Amino acid sequence: MTTALSFTLGASFGLLAATLGGWFDAISSRAVDVLMAIPALIFALLILTITGTSVLALILVIALLDSTRVFRLSRAVAQGILTMDYIEVARMRGEGLFWLIRKEVLPNAAAPLIAEFGLRFCFVFLFISALSFLDLGIQPPTADWGGMVRESAKLIAFANFSSWKTATFGLTPLLPAGAIALLTIGVNLVVDWMLHLSSGLKE
Repeated sequence: MTTALSFTLGASFGLLAATLGGWFDAISSRAVDVLMAIPALIFALLILTITGTSVLALILVIALLDSTRVFRLSRAVAQGILTMDYIEVARMRGEGLFWLIRKEVLPNAAAPLIAEFGLRFCFVFLFISALSFLDLGIQPPTADWGGMVRESAKLIAFANFSSWKTATFGLTPLLPAGAIALLTIGVNLVVDWMLHLSSGLKE
């Protein structure tokens, strides 16, 4: 949900800013620059300390932070597309702003946006896990792999690596960490498959 919200917000404003240009593009870009200048983890810690660590607050804060990256990418991609001849032809036909975005810019920007969606999902997931590790993410009794790493990390002090049986205490944090890694790899494989399908390449 966080990734979908950040993409909806960032891509919409990025494509709109590139297509409109002028003062809207300048104001939007400067606002995004200000947000990107603040370290994401520090900004999230500050806001979540004020608003509380509810799931809704996590979704909104992380979506806002991640939408700035999506804005930058979608704006850059759209600016390259808007210089093409077929865009000029569509404008000469009298096509409107939203028709241009929906029919010309968005379909041609789909591939990099799909790739970025997969990356953003992984970054969001890792970011939430990092916040949970710092005890400012998803709170118990809701299960969270970042919180599991934090709780099981205490067992490392009791590990004895002289034998496999006693070493399992120290290896316990690797289970949720491995689950995070597997999900990240799995999402990227799905994104690569979607890009392969959209490219029209043969097997």
